Amino acid sequence: MGEENLRKITINDSRMNITFKNQDPTNITNETLESALAQNNHLESTKEILQELHELIGLEKVKDLIYEIHALIQVEKMRQELGLNVVNQVYHMLFKGNPGTGKTTVARIVAKLLKNMGILSKGQLIEVERADLVGEYIGHTAQKTRDLVKKAMGGVLFIDEAYSLARGGDKDFGKEAIDCLVKVMEDRNDDLIIILAGYPNEMEMFMEANTGLPSRFPIQLDFQDYTTDELILIAHKMASERDYIITPETNGKLKELILNEKIIEENFSNARYVRNILEQAIRHQAVRLISRHVKISKQSLMEILPRDLVLPVDDYSKGESIIS
Repeated sequence: MGEENLRKITINDSRMNITFKNQDPTNITNETLESALAQNNHLESTKEILQELHELIGLEKVKDLIYEIHALIQVEKMRQELGLNVVNQVYHMLFKGNPGTGKTTVARIVAKLLKNMGILSKGQLIEVERADLVGEYIGHTAQKTRDLVKKAMGGVLFIDEAYSLARGGDKDFGKEAIDCLVKVMEDRNDDLIIILAGYPNEMEMFMEANTGLPSRFPIQLDFQDYTTDELILIAHKMASERDYIITPETNGKLKELILNEKIIEENFSNARYVRNILEQAIRHQAVRLISRHVKISKQSLMEILPRDLVLPVDDYSKGESIIS
């Protein structure tokens, strides 16, 4: 190709550097420039979404599977551009895990990622449960379900505790919701992703009882319980986001509380439990500081101490200390 036919133009925009090849500078319109900017922002945004996924504590197997989906979409686009055979992928998913294991957080990331990669047109996440889908009389369930599907079109419909749809047997309206969702997946599979989520055992039984469902949800992600060390890291991250510090001495007490809760609670709520403990500790810290009636330093406003985690009400005569 002659040099006169190959032109490389770089435009320095406040948002990025754009390079056009084989382009006459006089033919670059505002529309062309904005299109290039949008494409670059799209790529940067995808990178940011993957970074958000990467920064999640734990969940390594879940992350790996989402990285695989990201890579597959890229490769499928390359194959399509080169005229190679491409099979239409189905991205409906099953999330199995105990409470507080990051299912909703990951669903939100999946919605954003697949929107940026062109699989979804909008990328919104619509979270629902049985009460949102199931009606009170014949025909009501189908209408409620269709309305929510319409709201979720272009994004992800996330159904938490999905197994509850089948608890009432064949005559329950939950069965109608399942049938309606199956019909939607058959008819409108191009711009909607449905994610069913819930406890591992219940989800297994739910899928076994509805033989037509497993093949419609080819992507299954198992959300393992966090380890104690991971939960402590999560607690530190939650605290840091609010400008609090969990002191080294507090770590030991926090670990003790987590281990005890794991033993006595069959359905341990993982990060949700840690969040509740932290919220309680912040309230306890506030009462402890106010009841001292001394000048409060910036450091003391930030520190969560061991006694803040478990401080009994009788320890500080709340009302009297604050009022006096």
